[in-house]
Amino acid sequence: MLSRIAESLFWIGRYIERSDGTARILDVHLQLLLEDPWIEEDLACRSLLSVMGSEVPKDRMLNRQSVLEILAVDRSEPASIAYSLGAARENARRAREIVSTELWECLNTTRARMPRRVSSDKVHEFFGWVRERSALAVGIIESGTSRDEAWQFFTLGRSIERADMTARLLATRSLTEASGPSWTTILRSCGAYEAYLRTYRGVPSAKNAAEFLLLDRLFPRSILYSVTRAQECMRELEPRSDRVGISDPSQRLLGQIRSELEYRPIVEILEDLTMHMDNVQAATSAASEAIRQRYFPTNAAPTWVGKTS
Repeated sequence: MLSRIAESLFWIGRYIERSDGTARILDVHLQLLLEDPWIEEDLACRSLLSVMGSEVPKDRMLNRQSVLEILAVDRSEPASIAYSLGAARENARRAREIVSTELWECLNTTRARMPRRVSSDKVHEFFGWVRERSALAVGIIESGTSRDEAWQFFTLGRSIERADMTARLLATRSLTEASGPSWTTILRSCGAYEAYLRTYRGVPSAKNAAEFLLLDRLFPRSILYSVTRAQECMRELEPRSDRVGISDPSQRLLGQIRSELEYRPIVEILEDLTMHMDNVQAATSAASEAIRQRYFPTNAAPTWVGKTS
């Protein structure tokens, strides 16, 4: 496969997942800002923008509406939903000879229907629409693509981005200290609440909810599941030939963060959840760069703006 095509498929996966993850995070936190009058809105908004990797404006007061404008509909902001949907469509255009007509029409229609403004009473509806369009694009690929290199690169990008977005969602848990979203809210935003109840059969506690989203081997949005899927894709793309250790930098980076999470007690992770989630983001960013150098060395990689990029 041409590196140009492989790179486009990798970034289609990442951008689709990024738009979905950003919609989920914003849905939780914008609703929290609306409902909790005790939150210092400007500080909470700046912290959220920082976690999402967006440049924080220093010369203006931030509120719920300004965060929506920056992270949802601003087509020039690399961390926004609008930018991600546009970039997914552009990468599909570059890989048009591989991308199916159904996927191309899905991404093209989504980009065309992306609003330039979202009224305050339509915010939740908008985020639901983004999640539905992302799920449709993923469903088209999952149901109609051979499990060949094209699918592996798409799934690799999507898995790395999903680990990163789940880490960002968990990092936002401590943004506003005691006023942060409850673990029930975070589980619902991931579509994980009912799966959690079937697993733990009780009201979410910090330990169990964090353990589920970090370490569950069967839930597809957990960080461990996503990292493991990314490693499986890399092994399929380039079967291991080393007799000793792992020489591929991307596999090594993901393996290290996977071991760090698997073998550290969940209580220790919760003691400094933000630091551990920063480590996950740094590992996924470094792994993405290693993949770029290995498989797409000739082109400049799209970047997630922020300190972990």
